[in-house]
Amino acid sequence: MTAAPAIRCVMAGSFKVESKASCMVRGKAQGVKTPIPKCTFPGIDNVCKRDRLSALPASMSRRRPPSTTRSNLRLISGDGAAFAVMVGVGEANLVAFGLALGISQATAGLLATVPMVAGGALQLIAPWGVRRMGSHKRWCQLCVIGQSLSFAPLILAAFIGFIPTPLLFLTAAFYWASGMGAGPAWNTWVGTLIPERIRAPYFARRTRLTQASVFLGLMAGGIALERWTALGQRHLGFAMLFLLALLCRAISLVLVTRQTEPIPIAPTLRSVPLREMARKIRHGQDGRILLYLLGMQVAVQTAGPFFTPYMLEQLHFSYVQFVSIPAMAYVAKIAALPLLGRWAQRHGAVHLMTWGALGIVPLSALWVVADSFWYLLAVQIISGFCWGALELAVLLVFFETIHADERTSILTMFNFANTCAVIAGSLIGHAVLSGLGESPSAYLALFWGSAILRIVPLPLLRGIRELKGRSVPVATRTDALRPSAGSIDRPLLPSLPAEPPLQEDSVSPGPTS
Repeated sequence: MTAAPAIRCVMAGSFKVESKASCMVRGKAQGVKTPIPKCTFPGIDNVCKRDRLSALPASMSRRRPPSTTRSNLRLISGDGAAFAVMVGVGEANLVAFGLALGISQATAGLLATVPMVAGGALQLIAPWGVRRMGSHKRWCQLCVIGQSLSFAPLILAAFIGFIPTPLLFLTAAFYWASGMGAGPAWNTWVGTLIPERIRAPYFARRTRLTQASVFLGLMAGGIALERWTALGQRHLGFAMLFLLALLCRAISLVLVTRQTEPIPIAPTLRSVPLREMARKIRHGQDGRILLYLLGMQVAVQTAGPFFTPYMLEQLHFSYVQFVSIPAMAYVAKIAALPLLGRWAQRHGAVHLMTWGALGIVPLSALWVVADSFWYLLAVQIISGFCWGALELAVLLVFFETIHADERTSILTMFNFANTCAVIAGSLIGHAVLSGLGESPSAYLALFWGSAILRIVPLPLLRGIRELKGRSVPVATRTDALRPSAGSIDRPLLPSLPAEPPLQEDSVSPGPTS
């Protein structure tokens, strides 16, 4: 006689593997007259998995096989690495390419900022595009195709050695529109692919992978440009880098296409009306932080976009030296994050934000104290530390207090407002640099002026209350590299918990990394 098949049975909140007959006996002992079917919910006595799942929404009851989840995780990581290499070899060299083609220093600074308005604008219509296409995945695929194709005119221009300045700006706008336009949809889609219990460690590993990929792409691009320039083929070097960037984004397209989409459009997402956002700004401390960030962005971008022309045209740095400057700030920021997380745990995120805000004030002025390459590398270490402190604190204080169903909407509007602030600051810098004649004294006035303007929004941080709760690691994605700040990073919303872990009127945040 064969034994009855073993099944899992839940009794008094514990798991046991028993035979069917044994499970029936135990069930009768507790007053249950029928055999107990397979149950997988610990802590609930005699609750059948079948009955439990019938009470769940259809989207939650659909389980993905482990093999599908593992495949999606690998594909998402590979997509992140390919995107990061594209940023390092492609986007990071766009302004340098414009200078190599002969555009003015003031115009080259605008090339790093003005086209971003197209990305901010496309984010606003991304929800409409997702609904129109009926899928977050298809919208992301369309954006990835557009961003990869944006390198084609740059490759052609590098071979020819010329491109009209308006067309160069239009190409850059197409690049930013495609890249930033995919952001909200990608955040929402990926949140449906990764089980919540593994999101924090997974995104921590993925962030380290993408950071390493950005750094390798950046340094490899600088070394390649140096070698091609020594051979008298500088334009050909740019063509090869842009071709590599296009191929990396094409790889991303393949990886994105192979990912699944179990929930095409999440039903719980909420669009926050502008009137409600205005009320938050007027009455909540989140609004004061937002206004500080926008004011600070205007002040920083008055000088920020013009560090690249300053290094290449005024200081005559080599391409290896040029890429080493943002790379040093980027590495310093990454290395400082664990220490800054412990600081936030001990003293509070608001305390960390205050010191970070104070620390970035003199950074631009330090650039005109001396023009030694090694001195500027030391300045970049300080810059990476200060920017890391400010950005980490803002993530802890601002984004984690937003409910999950509102994050995509609020982040989209914040990115658009932030982009407008970036452009406003760069237009001020362009006016100063053009008016003073792109001379060393013009850069002196620009960098000192930016440092002074950074003091103006500081009073908005007074009276910000400390937050309490468990502070979780916040994963980010590097969208761009800048000598003044190391990088432009966006938070990955799926790495945040479903409910805000921080509350106002408290003592300090929990541990972070």
